[in-house]
Amino acid sequence: MRLAGRERLGFYPLQVAEAKRIRKFLNFPNRPSSALDPCIGDGVAFQAVTSDAQAHPYGIELDAYRAEQARGTVDELIHGNCFDVHCPVESFSLVYLNPPYDFEVGEGKLQRMEKLFLEHVHRWLKPGGVLVFVIPGPRIEECNATLSIHFRDVRVYRLTEPESVRYKQIVLFGVRRTRNERDRLQDADITRARQWYASLARNPERLSPLPSEPDNQYVVPSADPVRMVYRGLPLDQIEDMLPRSSAYRQAAPILFAQQADISGRPLTPLHGGHVGLLCTAGMLNGIFGEGETRHIAHWQSIKIVDRTEEEEDGSTVIREKERFSNELTLVSASGEIAVLK
Repeated sequence: MRLAGRERLGFYPLQVAEAKRIRKFLNFPNRPSSALDPCIGDGVAFQAVTSDAQAHPYGIELDAYRAEQARGTVDELIHGNCFDVHCPVESFSLVYLNPPYDFEVGEGKLQRMEKLFLEHVHRWLKPGGVLVFVIPGPRIEECNATLSIHFRDVRVYRLTEPESVRYKQIVLFGVRRTRNERDRLQDADITRARQWYASLARNPERLSPLPSEPDNQYVVPSADPVRMVYRGLPLDQIEDMLPRSSAYRQAAPILFAQQADISGRPLTPLHGGHVGLLCTAGMLNGIFGEGETRHIAHWQSIKIVDRTEEEEDGSTVIREKERFSNELTLVSASGEIAVLK
């Protein structure tokens, strides 16, 4: 995954319009049920998927800011790693899973997070419970072992909102098999299912789009409230206590070096190269002047492409040459902004 994706912890939220269409496929009972989103994010999509249902919603989220956003949308939210959460198996009526789109991080770890999350949380779904699984279409093949054995009545659709198309998102609906149903499975049935998932991964664009009006209904069974226990590290407390630790105070000057304060006149006059290095290094940034001439200066390095056209043998040849230069942004006390290149 790109660094920008890792910074957001692989968070690619489902568009609300898609969540509302998914909701129409779900038939919640008149009695209470339980629903879980183990990667709840800000809770907006999960709230739409379970809207107007007599369901006890639960969520798990690793990111502190998004966990705080989602806290008001569920009965119980755990801020922490999903893999450090324990709860009784076969307890939830519905699991809505939109996991991080990434490989696991660590030496020698090459499995996809979509596969790991499904293997971890599908055990919490009660027999007859409904799985709603949102992933990139090409990644469904990595999950086919769990899906082919543990789920029946599977339907897969292609999502069509712009952001969903960008990340090739699909949605899978499935019902968890009972133990007797799994025991009756033949090897040929599992092989056919795995081949089907592999074919979907190769050509996800051929899937039918998720319709506005459902062509099937998934009955969500009733269930009692669920008790979840978090056995991981208390991330919020660690973050608050870390600056007060002696080890942190010793490492802080190295990890967060203070910007050097350079003052005085140089021993010899600076030539253009010296000035350019000082500018792009941030040594000439800051507040200058007094009164009406007071301003903020900010330098940065930019890439410029010089384009030339030449005629050769009756045809036009376009040549591009890249070079780097400096750009100065000035903000005056009056609010006027100037960009000098």
